[in-house]
Amino acid sequence: MIEGIILKGYSGFYYVFADDRVWECSLRGRFRIKDQEFLPGDRVKILPGSGIKATVEEVEPRKNSLVRPTIANVDQAILIFAVVSPEPDLNLLDRLIIQVTHSGITPIIVLTKIDLLSGKDSLALDLNQYSFYTDMGYKLLSVSSKTNVGIPELRQVITGKVSVLAGPSGVGKSSLLNALSPGLELKTGEVSQKLKRGRHTTRHVELMVCSGGLVADTPGFSSLYLPKLKREELPGFFPDFEPYRYECRFNSCLHDKEPDCAVKEAVAEGKISPSRFEHYKIFLQEVIAAERRY
Repeated sequence: MIEGIILKGYSGFYYVFADDRVWECSLRGRFRIKDQEFLPGDRVKILPGSGIKATVEEVEPRKNSLVRPTIANVDQAILIFAVVSPEPDLNLLDRLIIQVTHSGITPIIVLTKIDLLSGKDSLALDLNQYSFYTDMGYKLLSVSSKTNVGIPELRQVITGKVSVLAGPSGVGKSSLLNALSPGLELKTGEVSQKLKRGRHTTRHVELMVCSGGLVADTPGFSSLYLPKLKREELPGFFPDFEPYRYECRFNSCLHDKEPDCAVKEAVAEGKISPSRFEHYKIFLQEVIAAERRY
């Protein structure tokens, strides 16, 4: 038997990447009887047959999984946002960071379409607004699929990893994959000038062999629910709060309406991004509302 990773499932067959090739696999009867669900990213052991045919013999336990996209055993999430066209939605970025971190997945922020920013001064000024993410320890790359800027660095990031690309439509996820592995020739869509949002060009979830790693290009989306959290857990997903949250007057401070809150003082002093804090307050109300529903 050889070890591999499921790339996709289609019409009762599973396509597994193992030994540098893709195998068309059927399931042993015991898997069909148990009605076990298989996801892209599942690590399996297969028994080769004739040609590219094989059977799935064993499935390894998952270390993590995502619901949207439906994929398992992800090492990192490449969170892709365009610097312009469409304008970046940092509320969505912060939601995605919480979502993937909660699932035990490392977030990596990639800013695309930097070729649309004119001049070095304009580029530096525009990218400076994201500097607080690097200050928090998140890896951030600026790339252009057209000029190849940042593509070699991103290629190094995905080599040897299982990565999922996430972000709203129109930011150039498919174009980015084409730049990383030109042989993929994925279909790309243009950003609607009327709605300023992308047309969805990706229809299903599958892993693709790309630049020495496995990458999932996922359907675009414009909103995302937060994972199930308790209100006191939410501040832990904001590393920029960490230097201040234990200096609050109350140990149970939610950094909302409480007096003598060190986090709110840090926001007022410019030590924490005001937009990040506004997102936190929005998320806090969503978490509290969800607690009441549960």
